Amino acid sequence: MTAGAAGAAGAAGAAGAAGAAALVTAVAAPVEVTRDGQVAVIEMRRPPANFFDEDLIGGIVDAAAAFDDDPDCRAIVLCSQGRHFCAGADFSGAGDFGTDKSAAAGRVYRRAAQLFDVRTPLIAAVQGAAVGGGLGLACAADFRVADPSTRFVASFSRLGTHQGFGLSVTLPAIVGPQVAADLLYRGATVRGTEAVQLGLADRLAEPGEQRAAAIAWGHEIAAAAPLAVASIRQTLRAGLADRVRSALERELAEQTRLWATADSDEGIQASLDRRTPSFTGR
Repeated sequence: MTAGAAGAAGAAGAAGAAGAAALVTAVAAPVEVTRDGQVAVIEMRRPPANFFDEDLIGGIVDAAAAFDDDPDCRAIVLCSQGRHFCAGADFSGAGDFGTDKSAAAGRVYRRAAQLFDVRTPLIAAVQGAAVGGGLGLACAADFRVADPSTRFVASFSRLGTHQGFGLSVTLPAIVGPQVAADLLYRGATVRGTEAVQLGLADRLAEPGEQRAAAIAWGHEIAAAAPLAVASIRQTLRAGLADRVRSALERELAEQTRLWATADSDEGIQASLDRRTPSFTGR
């Protein structure tokens, strides 16, 4: 590459990064964007639990989509500040899900569907717990990096509700339909080492090194031919966005129905009380 071409490429990359950062600052304060060469880093900043809402998911989507237009960005790492990657929805009454769960979920899922339109490979660096919809967010990525203490929590049935965030499609695609059914039926928690064995996590990092490991992986992807990577990814994920959108419609309908039951009230309250729920089938 000539000096002029290198300068132009560097300017394009800097402009893309600056544009994405400006977009995130203006639109979604809970998200911060940085760059590590050809790898973008999108960090959720709602510690310690990183509960999501429309603004947080929208901020992630908008930042990632902005990098699709930056030819010098070849991979994205999704990570979070605080103890947990993402604890999903906050049912304590403090946020949108504390008032009208169905409406709040509908707004989140509208933006979540757009995450599957992003063209740049996405790696989730998962620390602490990815719970419920937070598991769905992790599974929206191409890859997941965990450490031995990471917890992937398919908590829905223990909250008396149906899975969401497209997990009806993504989880079986990642771990297979039988394992996915087992995890969802039991409301299971899977720790990092087992997650790698199941395929739920792709790489196991040293404790606390998920982000660094994910960025290093991003650079491995960035070193490959970008047009080839884009073509391969498009083929492997063909039709995924449409399948997720269809699943989200059913997931929201089932969640809305089940949130009206006594079992859902019990499951959510038991979770808030940190006790074992007692379900009656009503």
